[in-house]
Amino acid sequence: MAPTVNSIVDDILTREGGYVNDADDPGGPTKFGVTLVTLRRLGMDVTRDGSVDTDDVKALSRRDAADTILRHYYQRPRLNALPEIVQPSVFDMQVNAGAQAVRLLQQVLGEMGEPLIVDGIVGRKTAAAAARMAEKAPEVLVNAYGIARRNYYYALADRRPASRKYARRRDGGKGGWITRAEEFIAPEYRLSDAAHRERTAKWV
Repeated sequence: MAPTVNSIVDDILTREGGYVNDADDPGGPTKFGVTLVTLRRLGMDVTRDGSVDTDDVKALSRRDAADTILRHYYQRPRLNALPEIVQPSVFDMQVNAGAQAVRLLQQVLGEMGEPLIVDGIVGRKTAAAAARMAEKAPEVLVNAYGIARRNYYYALADRRPASRKYARRRDGGKGGWITRAEEFIAPEYRLSDAAHRERTAKWV
């Protein structure tokens, strides 16, 4: 049975966790996956003190975060137009990486024979191409997307040393970015610990 949208939102909130303000995270102050940048863009003065600042992020309730994520990371980018089988991973990445989630899906669909303009927008052509692939090869689509997502995180950490701690733990094991991406792919496509360590061996 495909997960419901509400269950996907709940899973995202759990993965994102409570308030954090990591200097190495470009997202800045964040709670339940909702950043200060997002609150300011939406004009969400949670504390009703006339300004949108870190205090508003800290005061954000799980319920308000769920509503914000559903409306602005699922409904607004039209992820509901995508096949249910691929929605969980794309939605999760949309919260984590914005429109890059859809761009990655468009790239994967292109590699599967559905050439698309990679613009990060779920339009009619992207939705139709995803539907065709979900009908033709659902498991291939889901796993290909998850693997591409994992590779995206590795490549991002290659380019940005400050982000490597999100892809590799201090003990050398898989970091949150990698385990998060691999939650959505079949076990046989998840990297072994040895393969992960080999992939990240060049990182300082």
